[in-house]
Amino acid sequence: MEEYKKRIVKAIRYIDDHLDTDLSLQKIAEVGAYSPFHFHRIFRLVTGETLQHYITRKRMERSAFYLALRKQLSLKDIYLQFGFSSHSAFTKTFKNHYRQSPSAFRKSVPEHFHKIRLQESKNGQADTVFSTYICNIENLLKWTKMNLKIKVAHLPEMHLAAVMSLGITNVEPSYTILIDWAKGKNLFPCENVKMISVYHDSFTVTPPDKVRIHACMLLDETLKKPEGEVFAETIDAGKFIVGSGEVTLNDFEKSWMSLFLWMKENGYSVRKAFPFEIYHTNFKEHPEGKIIVDFCIPVN
Repeated sequence: MEEYKKRIVKAIRYIDDHLDTDLSLQKIAEVGAYSPFHFHRIFRLVTGETLQHYITRKRMERSAFYLALRKQLSLKDIYLQFGFSSHSAFTKTFKNHYRQSPSAFRKSVPEHFHKIRLQESKNGQADTVFSTYICNIENLLKWTKMNLKIKVAHLPEMHLAAVMSLGITNVEPSYTILIDWAKGKNLFPCENVKMISVYHDSFTVTPPDKVRIHACMLLDETLKKPEGEVFAETIDAGKFIVGSGEVTLNDFEKSWMSLFLWMKENGYSVRKAFPFEIYHTNFKEHPEGKIIVDFCIPVN
């Protein structure tokens, strides 16, 4: 299964980096070094969904995120960016996924939304619902002021060793794989070791059991080649909003919400890169389960 997963990880990374291209079964199977017939079956075994469903879901979730947060982009900008040749094709696919047109979806997004999800209405039809904040904006800002130090900083390039997790519940097992690998390299335990979670999906538009998160460790130099389930990942240098604080795991969602709110109110926009968390301590070693963490949002 390790070899299967290694190849599927490579294919998934290719898909997510090429959502604006023609993602044929033949091409993706070649990336994963399988025949199309075997690749299709193994992909479903590892991910729990068909290849086409995965591609469509990723395109719809990414476009929904852009519709909600990148208001400066036109519908045409968005559907061309995610591999659709026409407005009608994009609208039909989007409506099948979110039960309303892209235009209606964009108009219905609250100024500060938390989650987009589908729920069954009383008549059995799926409706798009925007969940509200855990607390109101005023209380959230007050909490942020008390618990996070926020700054805008230029962060250097970071070389990481990564293990992919599909779904939030698989993050801890992915870190276990990463740490076991690092122990074999005498990289762990180490006084200054930094663990980093890189979010390749947003919880605002992707179900928790399907969010792709990379469990990572900061390295001094680039990992030359994949080793089992461990592969190289790079965070490019650039401008980031960094929110730092000592919080519990239950505060993570609130921390991210407050940072995106701060970003909006201070006139920044999300850059085309992935947000991540840098852990400076281990919550399991704290009597109250707290951890010192940096929440980092790439911005223009």
